[in-house]
Amino acid sequence: ATLGLVLRTSYTTEIPLTYRYVVHAHSHIALLGWVYMALTTLLYKLFLEGQGLEMKYRYLFLFTQFTLVGMLLTFPFTGYALFSIIFSTLFLFASYGFAWLFIKNTPLALKRTNSYRCIKTALIYMAISSIGPWTLGGIMSTLGPTSDWYRIAIYFYLHFQYNGWMTLALLGIFFFVLEQKNILLPKKTFKTIYWSLNIGIILTFFLSVLFTNPGAFLYIISGLGGLLQFWALIQLFIMNKELNKPWDAILSRFEFGLLKILAILLAIKMILQLLTALPYFANLATTVLDFTIGYLHWTFLGLVSISLFLFLHYYKLIRIPKNFIRLYLFGFVATEGIIFYKGIASWLRFPLFDVYFLVLVVVCSILVMA
Repeated sequence: ATLGLVLRTSYTTEIPLTYRYVVHAHSHIALLGWVYMALTTLLYKLFLEGQGLEMKYRYLFLFTQFTLVGMLLTFPFTGYALFSIIFSTLFLFASYGFAWLFIKNTPLALKRTNSYRCIKTALIYMAISSIGPWTLGGIMSTLGPTSDWYRIAIYFYLHFQYNGWMTLALLGIFFFVLEQKNILLPKKTFKTIYWSLNIGIILTFFLSVLFTNPGAFLYIISGLGGLLQFWALIQLFIMNKELNKPWDAILSRFEFGLLKILAILLAIKMILQLLTALPYFANLATTVLDFTIGYLHWTFLGLVSISLFLFLHYYKLIRIPKNFIRLYLFGFVATEGIIFYKGIASWLRFPLFDVYFLVLVVVCSILVMA
């Protein structure tokens, strides 16, 4: 959050750091230091705790922290260079280690659940996403960082991180909550959600390559992927209505309020994703960077982070006061509004108000305070 604030402050105050390097640090620490660590902590507690893995997990945890601190101390000052690449590569091995630990040691009874099936698939997507970083070295040395393939490798990594690994893992944790309350989905309903979502994840990757102006075929299959994911969302809402227990028997009033917010955020994310399958909006997302930044922050700061707050609070791993959530939500909505406002201004070609960047710094500081 602080690195994000530094990036915003650089528009109003001269900061003796290279902007691009700080972007690399911000993205790596947000995705790996916050989201990855929170998710894997939840997965260990729910599926592996009590299996005699404490020492193995402790060593893996400490090694992961070593790689994260290494990235935090190198990326802001060197960008992609020898030591930052070494630490990020070591992190990939740590993530493979966690995936192996999880899949190998989850008790057999839990392996038969829908939640485990989602999370195992999520971990596979996490491993697949690493193909992007592995190819970057070769692309940079042959085609250079300005090539389309460089962008595609980055987008490949991001897509399978947030649409594959993070979304499916969070959905798996959601199903785990229901299963612990003896609420089991009909097999047909789960299969529809699972396969629609997974086929959609694979096909919507091609939304990330539409900036290359490909043929109509890629627009069609990426649009089909968006429709399949939207269909999975509809099935989730239908499932909600068919639950045989009221939500107040599952979640507290505070937690159910967060769940309703998440439903809105997810629906808007799916709609925005579906729109970018249309050539006009695909071009708009490519040419107006603020729309892309706004969408990514909508996903990470909104959908993913609030989901993590909900589950970490539910399982009493952290205690979240209501005032914190109110402050965080205000900061999130304010920053999204300001970012999308700039995107709309670029799109419709009207000027920004005079103190735009100062206001952006102020609303971003709210997230840091939260």
